[in-house]
Amino acid sequence: MNLDDYIDIAMEKDASDVHLIAGNKPMLRIMRDLVPIEEADILTPEDMNEIYDQLIKGNLDKDEVFNTTRKLDMSYIHKDIRLRVNISLSDNIPLCTMRLIKNELPTYESLGVPDIVRRMTYQPQGLILVTGKTNSGKSTTLNALINYINENQNKKILTLENPIEYKHHSKKSLIVQKEVGRGQDSLTFSDGVKNSLREDCDILVIGEIRDKVTMEAAIEMAESGHLVIGTLHTKSCAETIDRMINFYEVRDQASVKYLLAALLKLVVSQRLLKGRDGKLVLVPEVMVVDNIVAGIIRKEKLSVSEIEDAIQSNLEKGSIGLINSLAELFVADKITLDQAKSQIEEKNIEILNRTIMQLKIKKEKQ
Repeated sequence: MNLDDYIDIAMEKDASDVHLIAGNKPMLRIMRDLVPIEEADILTPEDMNEIYDQLIKGNLDKDEVFNTTRKLDMSYIHKDIRLRVNISLSDNIPLCTMRLIKNELPTYESLGVPDIVRRMTYQPQGLILVTGKTNSGKSTTLNALINYINENQNKKILTLENPIEYKHHSKKSLIVQKEVGRGQDSLTFSDGVKNSLREDCDILVIGEIRDKVTMEAAIEMAESGHLVIGTLHTKSCAETIDRMINFYEVRDQASVKYLLAALLKLVVSQRLLKGRDGKLVLVPEVMVVDNIVAGIIRKEKLSVSEIEDAIQSNLEKGSIGLINSLAELFVADKITLDQAKSQIEEKNIEILNRTIMQLKIKKEKQ
């Protein structure tokens, strides 16, 4: 069997990822579980070197990036399926993780992302962030948002991605997708953001804000009258604010807080849990930045608990607390109580129980 055979099997079994590691059978990620391809042989170091050669197809830039940095992010196309590929090393042998990108992008409504996120895309300028840990569905949500804007608004959308996952085609909007990396359309995310100021785009989508330089460029873009949508690798709305501020030196943090308080419009932090029916369920936390949240961001000392309280008390403006999301999913019989409790700190268990009781009473009255 070769690389394309493994991808064919992954497609048949509706796997999300393929893991290729020497000394193991090829493994598929199916609904969060790791499942070996039983009919395949155990991969040898020679197999992994062949797979590496098949993936980079003699591209000298990719080979140099891998040999210099010991890692490589790229895309690979098999039949009509795109895969997001990461190659790294273990014991000096290449190993490979591949994410299958479905051609049919799920509709925004089917993902379970709150409607306030879609409505915020009509903002003329500012910063919207989609955050979450690895495998929390950030890229899917981001691309569903891009697709919604593309179908419903007359805008020029510029995306910076590493690698490009979903290929969008201009509909009502004009859409330009750029791949970031050595030998690609833009060397770095920050270079791409800076150049976008000269490209007359209305909406800039940044696949990942991972450093201060990209953060500064995104803020400059939002300040200049554009809508910027980006992702961050954080696990909650409050942690997202903290991470953004901590990109900067202490002496610069006060001015950055004022900029963020003025420019940030919304943060959605998402998690994926395996539901009672075996399908993945989205658990969203949403923070709409109103005057209260902006005031907390501007404070000298950032308080995570104050931000969480502000989200909880701002439900009528579209904010959604993590506890509320978990309680609603439990009452709707989509997740178990143990699953809900596992996502929050011990001190918040009582609040979760109380919220569940309130939702049940409300449901009975309807």
